[in-house]
Amino acid sequence: MNNSSTSDPKRELLRHALATLAYRGGKAVRNASQSFADFHANESVRSPGQILAHVGDLMDWAHSMAKGKQEWHDSKPLPWEKEIERFFAALKKFDDFLASSEPLQATPEKLFQGPIADALTHVGQIAILRRLAGDPVKAENFYKAEIVTGRVGADQAKPKLEF
Repeated sequence: MNNSSTSDPKRELLRHALATLAYRGGKAVRNASQSFADFHANESVRSPGQILAHVGDLMDWAHSMAKGKQEWHDSKPLPWEKEIERFFAALKKFDDFLASSEPLQATPEKLFQGPIADALTHVGQIAILRRLAGDPVKAENFYKAEIVTGRVGADQAKPKLEF
């Protein structure tokens, strides 16, 4: 992997945002049952599986914009474990691009304010749905979390301060 992006602090901040998304998203989906994917708080609320599929679509969209294309797809949710794999794979693909020397074809600000911020919001929705489904994740002081730029897979550090 080419680390030439380290000279661009905005690009590095985007990569840290993706690592944060992987950490928080991993926590929100970890140890959730397959049945959780289809949980509906009510008929007007998307299921966790639908939300996670949307997050994968957001990361694919962000990657396409970074490469100079505007490709959007509404993906049908995969089985829960496959959708989790897709989430981390989409993060890795986008992070690998950001870590490369390829020029960004969209501004870092637009990439953050659109797909990345939206994905962070949706990860919060999944965490709330876990609580509503009776399977809450522990709260955490994320400031103390060991979030490392480039660590965008399912293998994340253990929480430092949960409560």
